[in-house]
Amino acid sequence: MQRGSDGGRKAGSGPGHRRASGRDGRLAKGEATRRAILARAVGIVSRVGYEGLSIGALAEETRLSKSGLFAHFKSKEALQLGVMQEVINRYIERVIQPALAARRGEARLRVLFERKLQWICGLSETRGCLLQKAALEYDNRPHHPVRERLIQALRDWQEVLVRSAAAAVEEGELRADLDGAQFAYDFDGILMMYQQAHGLMRDRNAEERARRAFESLLERNRPLQRVH
Repeated sequence: MQRGSDGGRKAGSGPGHRRASGRDGRLAKGEATRRAILARAVGIVSRVGYEGLSIGALAEETRLSKSGLFAHFKSKEALQLGVMQEVINRYIERVIQPALAARRGEARLRVLFERKLQWICGLSETRGCLLQKAALEYDNRPHHPVRERLIQALRDWQEVLVRSAAAAVEEGELRADLDGAQFAYDFDGILMMYQQAHGLMRDRNAEERARRAFESLLERNRPLQRVH
């Protein structure tokens, strides 16, 4: 807002504005630094797991002081939780958002499947799905903040699958009595098996088998053709 033409100062000028601008700039720089640190931390987790991540290991990786890292993350647990959220953010950006931009129904399910395949094997900065890695590490760690955040993220993912399957039912592409929760379970089961076969067993046929299993899942859940 500007004052009238009586010579008063315009909003956005003066010492108060300069202090606010400086503070905003420092906050933006701090957030950029934090994101850069998390990007390096994701790489460490990809190699040694969440429990292998520590302030000391990250300090060595980034060549930052431990005290500097503590300014951003007050504990190892807070750092692990920050990495988990960064992984979730990437998953939303790379898997879920492109699918939600696709046509609802089977087309959206196909994008979800393709993007999840890419997430598992197509990212140069990580090795496999870091959500699944966390699931294995924190399976027996009740009430751990990373475990609780992961559980919520996986529930959200299942909800995306269930709703996408329901939309395919509404479009007449999947049968009306489809059990959405079972469909989501089978959908994710294919991808989990793919990660094991591709990543651990180095099965050269893993991707082909995963695609065949997905097509079979769709086919057996299509509406029955009416006999005239």
